Amino acid sequence: MKINLARSAGFCFGVKRALNIAFDTAKSEKKVYMLGDIVHNEDVVREVEKSGIKKIKGLGKGKNKTLLIRAHGSPINTFDKASAFGYKIIDATCPMVKEIHKIAKEMEHGGYKIIVVGDKKHDEVQGIIGQLKTKAIVIDNAAHIPLRQLKNIGKAAVVVQSTQNLENVLRIVNALRQPIKELKFCNTICNHTRRKQQEIKIMPKENDVMIIIGSKSSANTKRLYEISKSLNDRSHWVSSKSEIKKEWFKNTKSVGVTAGASTPDSTTQEVIKHLGTFP
Repeated sequence: MKINLARSAGFCFGVKRALNIAFDTAKSEKKVYMLGDIVHNEDVVREVEKSGIKKIKGLGKGKNKTLLIRAHGSPINTFDKASAFGYKIIDATCPMVKEIHKIAKEMEHGGYKIIVVGDKKHDEVQGIIGQLKTKAIVIDNAAHIPLRQLKNIGKAAVVVQSTQNLENVLRIVNALRQPIKELKFCNTICNHTRRKQQEIKIMPKENDVMIIIGSKSSANTKRLYEISKSLNDRSHWVSSKSEIKKEWFKNTKSVGVTAGASTPDSTTQEVIKHLGTFP
């Protein structure tokens, strides 16, 4: 059984950078805290906790404490509160996400209503809308477009959560062009996501079975799985080798493997090694 690993599988630049900053901070600072998980992967979260960084639900007194801002970014008021409470702030926000923040603020300053295409409760989306002075509209699906809210909007700008599926985004943008006369579309899907999605549109057609590796809390892994499943019904989403079932590989000559942007290479290699034990 041949195993084909996607070139783009695993950590993206933003995740690698955030983890390097986290581990460096853990070595140089005594009391380091984070509001939530640094990325959406349980194995990575455990490694970060082992380094001594503690996860907190809210901000308290920050004297002699360091707050690490996660890869997904945070709203402006988080920075303001942390500064007011006395925290030292170290920002590990992905530069690609920072660029989305910049574009959204510039468009708002230019008089555009901001529309964010993304998962409403996702940390990255909350960070984007938290940069703005006015309330943004968040849309996750073309079937959920709030037409009543859009009627009185003269001009709007669309920014996109960096890990969104381009086809889903384009469906939403095309639907928005009817009620909104002046619509600016800023395609802020990151390059790593685009490469992953290009591969996942080809690999399911070239392999008998597809294995997509990543946490069930990972939005970008979920999208990879959805695309793969739509092209090859023998697509399976696993978080580790323990979830793989031997019966998936009956009459299988080739298996395609990819992994989400927050999946460690060690997890991917464990899965590949496990697959290699099958006849």
